[in-house]
Amino acid sequence: MRGPRSLAIALAAVTGVVTGWILAQYYLDRHRAALFSQRPRRRHAALGYLAGHPSHDSLRVLRDYLSWEPHPMLRRRATRVVREVEMALG
Repeated sequence: MRGPRSLAIALAAVTGVVTGWILAQYYLDRHRAALFSQRPRRRHAALGYLAGHPSHDSLRVLRDYLSWEPHPMLRRRATRVVREVEMALG
């Protein structure tokens, strides 16, 4: 049988996960148009947003972004996102 301490720990863990998910969604929505920002974290957030919203327009913008992006890690992430969007669009 679970004690009150176990229940409190489980509730705290669930609350933490839900709060983290909500904050991540807020961050992605806030920076969805920041693909060409000077800040790498904002560019990464914009890539995450575009990965979750595939369209032909986003694919075209991502290809332009790939030719522009100087950071190797973000370029690799953008390449993966392009592949995911291409697969989603067929």
